[in-house]
Amino acid sequence: MGQHSSVKSDDDHSAAQKGAQTGALLKRLFQLSWRYRWNCILVLILQVCILAFALGGLGFVGVGIDYLRQQFDAEVVVRGPFGVHPPVDWEPRDGMLLIALGVLLVALIRAGLQFFYTNSFAKLVQGRIVVDLRSQVYDKMQRLSFRFFDANESSSIINRVTGDVQSVRLFVDGVLMQSVILLLSVAVFLIYMFSIHVGLTLACLVPMPLIWFLSASLSKRVAPAYLRTRQLVDRLITRIVENVQGMPVVKGFALEQEQIRQYREDSKALRDHQESIFWIVSVYSPLITFSSQLSIVILLAYGGHLVIAGEIPLGTGLVVFAGLLQQFAGQVANIATIADSMQQSLAAARRVFEVLDAPIEIESPAQPLPAKKLHGEIAFENVSFSFKQNDSVLEDVSFHLQPGDSVAIVGATGSGKSALLNLIPRFYDPDKGRVLIDGNDIRQLDLDVLRRGIGLVFQESFIFRASVAANIAFGHPNATQAQIEKAARIASAHEFVTKLRNGYQTRLGEGGADLSGGQRQRIALARAILLEPAILILDDPTAAIDPETENEILTAMDAAMEGRTTFVVAHRLSTLRRANHIIVLEHGRIVERGTHEELMKMDGHYRSAAMHQMADKESRRLLEQYDGGAS
Repeated sequence: MGQHSSVKSDDDHSAAQKGAQTGALLKRLFQLSWRYRWNCILVLILQVCILAFALGGLGFVGVGIDYLRQQFDAEVVVRGPFGVHPPVDWEPRDGMLLIALGVLLVALIRAGLQFFYTNSFAKLVQGRIVVDLRSQVYDKMQRLSFRFFDANESSSIINRVTGDVQSVRLFVDGVLMQSVILLLSVAVFLIYMFSIHVGLTLACLVPMPLIWFLSASLSKRVAPAYLRTRQLVDRLITRIVENVQGMPVVKGFALEQEQIRQYREDSKALRDHQESIFWIVSVYSPLITFSSQLSIVILLAYGGHLVIAGEIPLGTGLVVFAGLLQQFAGQVANIATIADSMQQSLAAARRVFEVLDAPIEIESPAQPLPAKKLHGEIAFENVSFSFKQNDSVLEDVSFHLQPGDSVAIVGATGSGKSALLNLIPRFYDPDKGRVLIDGNDIRQLDLDVLRRGIGLVFQESFIFRASVAANIAFGHPNATQAQIEKAARIASAHEFVTKLRNGYQTRLGEGGADLSGGQRQRIALARAILLEPAILILDDPTAAIDPETENEILTAMDAAMEGRTTFVVAHRLSTLRRANHIIVLEHGRIVERGTHEELMKMDGHYRSAAMHQMADKESRRLLEQYDGGAS
């Protein structure tokens, strides 16, 4: 009994927690809508006018029916909307023509209002809400730390900026606006219906509680299903992105059919899940529609009796009431659509607000130190860092470099080389200790000033789908052609760029696919040099290139490193010898430091790795001699 009570208590707590989260989401969605209140009010005013003219048109139809009956039965009284009806002494044909013209005029005015309503609605939803919200999400993404991108797949992030934002706007147009329109319509319809006959109106409202119950039940059942839909869409986008980016590997291993099979499985999973939602909706929607039609049955039975008894007229009574009831039932049946839209928007809103609410871990201080050009003095003081809690990557790292020094970082995979480099431009902050530049803790510097004083070249340099000049000037869009060419010459890129079909204006393909690996690296090096940084970070720039290209890159590096404090992650001796300091990392700790000559005198990790490389190099030299002699 006690255990059962405990389980029930946990369920109640979980339900209360979900309810609180949903309430918080709804509050934020209302706040989002409030920003566009004047646009919303305009749309609602237009909708009210359209509704009024719709009722006017319906009223004229009722007048026409009663006016015709009056020609055969003089006792029939014609009561038109706002007292408008043909004079008694008019010819019947003229009276009917006037009524027809009234219907036509109302229809034309309503069509014009519908035109303005549709345009205003589209501008509000697609022109304001979607654009503004996407911009907010995109803006926030630019300021989030690397930890956010480490924790979330790129496909999920893309889907939040595109699909989820589009679904969030459903709250404004599919929930909020439609709910207000529904309430206004229902209120107007009820007032009009009560004015015709109170008893008939109350009788026709009997099925309404059943419709409310079915709509609430539908909303509860589809809520978790829509959240799962967003996750399945994420997975499908991941499959597409990875396939496009990894196409050379897919084709290289002849796995096209396997990729097609996996995509079809993911696509089928999404389709099956959506079909399960459609099945739920397809069950509830007919039930709600059927329940709303019960009112029509009551109308025909009871309303017909009232017409026969002479208590209400046929045209402006039963016929108009039937039109009102039909539109009223349609609005009530729309509750299911509104409930469905609300669950879609809530599922998407959770994911969008996760981005907007994500903490900005790395940002400029409220009062940064005065902006000054960096000189390049760098010190690590007892720095410890971890990507995840209790999973240390760097432990108690300390060193000091003077402006113009160059240091090579050496170590096995996972030793913390990239983590150390990422701390310098504040992609992450250390858990303990400090990183100093020119004697100042970098957390006291303006982030833009700090990063513009650091040039970065990664192992796999990203090339944008733009011209060569635009790629080089990416960090300095206002750079002159002379500045771009100067940076390209220092990076040994000018010669090959001038040989391209349009020189510096040659538009490069996605990822620089039309360039060689060495050419991409030299473009990236020129991009870093153009900023004239005091600090240069080269993350293993020669790792994925051939020996001939390596010489070209090393020549460019020598020119780029001159006068700059430089960090180089490297494994090849040809690169390591260019540094006047070498730091060897092992499991996040500095185990050796010194120059190449000093470390070669120690019996440690560096000497062992260097001897292994030299042995391989000697073996290759001997093999080349043998091949030459044999030929």
